[in-house]
Amino acid sequence: MRVLLAGGGTAGHTSPLLATADALRRLDPTVEVTCLGTPRGLETRVVPEAGYPLELIPPVPLPRSLNPELFRVPANLRAAVKATSTVLDKVRPDVIVGYGGYVSVPAYLAARRRKLPVVVHEQNTVPGLGNKIGARIARRVAVSFPDTPLPGAEYVGLPIRRMISTLDRAALRTDARAFFGLDERPTLVVTGGSQGARSLNSAVTAAAPALVAAGVQVLHVVGPKNELPPASPGYVPLGYVDRMDYALAVADLMVCRAGASSVVEAAAVGVPAIFVPLPHGNGEQERNARPVVDAGGALLVADTAFTTEWLTSTVPPLATDAARLADMGARASALVPRDADEKLARIVLEVGQERAR
Repeated sequence: MRVLLAGGGTAGHTSPLLATADALRRLDPTVEVTCLGTPRGLETRVVPEAGYPLELIPPVPLPRSLNPELFRVPANLRAAVKATSTVLDKVRPDVIVGYGGYVSVPAYLAARRRKLPVVVHEQNTVPGLGNKIGARIARRVAVSFPDTPLPGAEYVGLPIRRMISTLDRAALRTDARAFFGLDERPTLVVTGGSQGARSLNSAVTAAAPALVAAGVQVLHVVGPKNELPPASPGYVPLGYVDRMDYALAVADLMVCRAGASSVVEAAAVGVPAIFVPLPHGNGEQERNARPVVDAGGALLVADTAFTTEWLTSTVPPLATDAARLADMGARASALVPRDADEKLARIVLEVGQERAR
């Protein structure tokens, strides 16, 4: 069986894509997996590193406002669909799996023309335009959160990497501390996602001396495109972390955006979190975080309220309260399935087998 996985741009799309690819190979080593992306996305690095072939098509960005780029969308889309058709001729997939974003719409439209079966996976509680289109033609629709408004949606959870879903934080903690040069003090891990987040970075950098003075060490992942602040005792800034399992293992408390991957990975392994949703978009990040927050497994703070003063008053008493952190972690982990990768992979295999029959 041959499977084409279409998704890219940020870790929000590439992480579940790669988790699904790995699960497909575990369940059926004879499956041939190819990934579809664009030259602009994170997939150009992480997909080859994971050992999967990658085909590239032109991106089709959809402007959020009326500007000249909006009028180029039809021509851009036609070019991307044509390029995708060329990939289909080369790969000859039995089933196409779309994860939304710039890559998936051309894949969905090309699949419809070829009458190829489609499986859609939506990461967020609020579906994007791409997957709203894809769900109309899909054979199966899988979602990460219950009550996601897509027709025929099946709740499977969000596929997460095996290194995360099987993580034993306690067993890995000593090695992880050594990896980052940390000691046994309570640890705050801060990450703004695959590209970082300037508002989070500025507030954390300013608050770091006070946090360290209060007994909390900080592992700060600023993002590869942002300037790296100077390190100091108890404050460890990094541009990017490839070993997210180590970062989760050392974290007593995490500050992050509320993209689906961030919410699910932290919750799945029982890391208490402070979620700071993106201040723009369609509100999906706050809705992603809401189930964990309502269960008592995390805090939610608006981007405008996430200030140095808020950090220095809120984080030290929380990060040093082991009993409260343990309770928050247990509440979070009880909500999130760790086997979504294999659930989605089984759906993909079923759809591919149906076509073969």
